[in-house]
Amino acid sequence: MSAVLRTDRLSRSWGALQAVRQVSFSLESGARHALIGPNGAGKTTLVNLLTGTVPPQAGDVFLDDERITHLPQHLRVKRGMTRTFQITTLFPGLTALESVLLAICERKGLGASWWRPVARHAPEIEEARRILRDLHLEAEAEVATRSLPYGKQRLLEIAVALASRPRVLLLDEPAAGIPVGESAEIFGVLASLPREVTILFIEHDMNLVFRFAERITVLVEGSILVEGAPQEIAANPRVREVYLGEGGHG
Repeated sequence: MSAVLRTDRLSRSWGALQAVRQVSFSLESGARHALIGPNGAGKTTLVNLLTGTVPPQAGDVFLDDERITHLPQHLRVKRGMTRTFQITTLFPGLTALESVLLAICERKGLGASWWRPVARHAPEIEEARRILRDLHLEAEAEVATRSLPYGKQRLLEIAVALASRPRVLLLDEPAAGIPVGESAEIFGVLASLPREVTILFIEHDMNLVFRFAERITVLVEGSILVEGAPQEIAANPRVREVYLGEGGHG
């Protein structure tokens, strides 16, 4: 399989803190890949570097074979890279359907007119309803975001991300703050996504990681400690040492 996203000796410091240290990482097309590590390991910083939220001080990022190291966030989205955050970034006053519709219209260059009469956006509305249906949100289509339970808001955020038709979906703790039953539902929905969508996710719940990930990268103090299949990671004594007594946030 070919790498859809990769880094070459990527580095970022904050003062004396070297958050990411010469990380060379590869995400295979169609992957279900987890990024884990103890508190302060640099996981979110690495995702921020991948998405262009913060610039690297050294190294490069490649999407397919294109060097995108200094490409702005919105252009990375247009090239097929979308992310979600630890905290939802939705519009509380919009309904679930309106939120997804807005993202679809933005993708199609219709962002300025998404609010126009329904008849003008029939194809976009049908696509929005299909995305909501795929994420088990059809019943909440007309519900305002602020009224949705937090777990449904996280699913809606993923629905909005999918509306941009990403090839690479980066998820920063998609189950954060959600009861165990609901977090399992979120990962069940993610597991059912087509392989055209490559997924890299940060998650501290090891049960979810080992149920969902097909490959795992362990980051410690800004560097890759080890990478491999879940059974390799579970059996690795260095990983056990890192996680002994650790919650795993980062």
